[in-house]
Amino acid sequence: MRLYRAQRDSARKPVNAKYAILGFISSGTYGRVYKAMSRDDGEGQLYAIKKFKPDKEGEMPTYTGVTQSAAREIALNREIKHENIIALREVMLEEKSIYMVFEYAEHDFLQVIHHHATGLIRSVPAPVLKSLMFQLLNGVQYLHSSHILHRDLKPANILITSKGVVKIGDLGLARLVQNPLQPLSYGDKVVVTIWYRAPELLMGARHYTKAIDCWAIGCILGEMLSLRPMFKGEEAKLDSKKNVPFQRDQVVKIVEVLGTPDPSRWPGLLHMPEYQNLARIERYKPALPAWCRGKALSPAGVEFMNQLLDYNPTTRLNAREALQHRWFQEDPIPTAK
Repeated sequence: MRLYRAQRDSARKPVNAKYAILGFISSGTYGRVYKAMSRDDGEGQLYAIKKFKPDKEGEMPTYTGVTQSAAREIALNREIKHENIIALREVMLEEKSIYMVFEYAEHDFLQVIHHHATGLIRSVPAPVLKSLMFQLLNGVQYLHSSHILHRDLKPANILITSKGVVKIGDLGLARLVQNPLQPLSYGDKVVVTIWYRAPELLMGARHYTKAIDCWAIGCILGEMLSLRPMFKGEEAKLDSKKNVPFQRDQVVKIVEVLGTPDPSRWPGLLHMPEYQNLARIERYKPALPAWCRGKALSPAGVEFMNQLLDYNPTTRLNAREALQHRWFQEDPIPTAK
């Protein structure tokens, strides 16, 4: 009984009583993230605390103050456990605000990119690049084997600890994909940050698969190689009726490198909602090998990238296949961390 009471009283402690807030990390659509130190463990363990924004005005209030997006993210994080996924320590509810306490990771892929873009060594060393990409794929393979789509993979969401362990973070847009009762786009006008958005999404697909995450990984690899976004298109904003417009500039940036998609190699393309808009764009020949020239990528690496950036989602390299690709089997062999 004493143990139960101690656990109960600990759970009821205010956030500021359990954690010392050290500073602000970032903000996003659903809330703000703070760096914090535990007051309880005596070791000054660091954590990242995500505070969700309250329900928007006009939404149906709930007695807990927990939004649908927060409830979904909490449910997914509680079910997963993997070295390459950021771990949820606890969830706290205080004055109708909800807090998620995560393990802390000091760095992210975006910092690695900026460090090398502004430093003396203007490229990510091949052993480091391979290690980071292998760990990222290992985490994504775990999510996909658990029937979870991340749906927002980008350098800022992929964290790295001080020991070099990659941790996939921010499951705010993640969804379960096993036997969906409705199209995955239901209730989500836009998924995936524009520069990492797969072509099937840009073509207006309502039913999509885990392949959208693998396309994003291909884009991230390109960014790690060039130290700038590979397909840096200008996003067309929603119109007054909240309809998603055709992202012409983003599509142009993709076809300039990968060439115009061939309907014979992408079944169903001709019937996709945005195909007529695609057909109006100037035709381009594939130029990925030329794009890769001068970058620290072997022929096997170019093949690997080309297979991740396959227009056809059914033939695009999946996470399991990517981990077994010959690029990871040639020197330098990627390390676990």
